Amino acid sequence: MTRRAAQDEALDRSPLLTVAQAGEYLGIGERFIRRLITERRIAYVKVGKYVRLERSALDALVDAGRVHSQR
Repeated sequence: MTRRAAQDEALDRSPLLTVAQAGEYLGIGERFIRRLITERRIAYVKVGKYVRLERSALDALVDAGRVHSQR
């Protein structure tokens, strides 16, 4: 992979959020975010000992739970 391709790939990714930031973004508590991680219901990234979540993974979680109207 060339350096330019690696830079383009990095720009395509969503920024990484902490568990607290993810909870704030979704309007839910940190505890629920941690439960989603523990149950492997949401994709996450380990950076050393820290857990980070991509904004796109959070948006995918919301889209997966979306219920469309019947009308």
